[in-house]
Amino acid sequence: MSQVSLQLLHSLALGFAISGLLVAIYRALAAKPASFRLLQSGGAAAVLAIPFLAFAAPAIIVRNTIRGRRIENRRFEFVFLATLVALIWSLMSGRVLTMVLHAFGL
Repeated sequence: MSQVSLQLLHSLALGFAISGLLVAIYRALAAKPASFRLLQSGGAAAVLAIPFLAFAAPAIIVRNTIRGRRIENRRFEFVFLATLVALIWSLMSGRVLTMVLHAFGL
């Protein structure tokens, strides 16, 4: 496995780990699951929700996809596309986090 492949795999795992951590912390503090409805609150709360959702979105997408498959019996194609979006989003947020860590020398 090449060095670039390992870095991308590390970024993907880091993105999902941070996403899951943020969603778990939010659920523990707010006693309700995180969702994209945080943007509908308006005002400063909606503005503060943007960076949170930028990194928590992969876990929210996966949770919604699993629930949609179980409850609404969504088609495989929609589940596949949502999973693909979550993977790409996680990879990109993991890359951002990796670059920030490298910038701080960690």
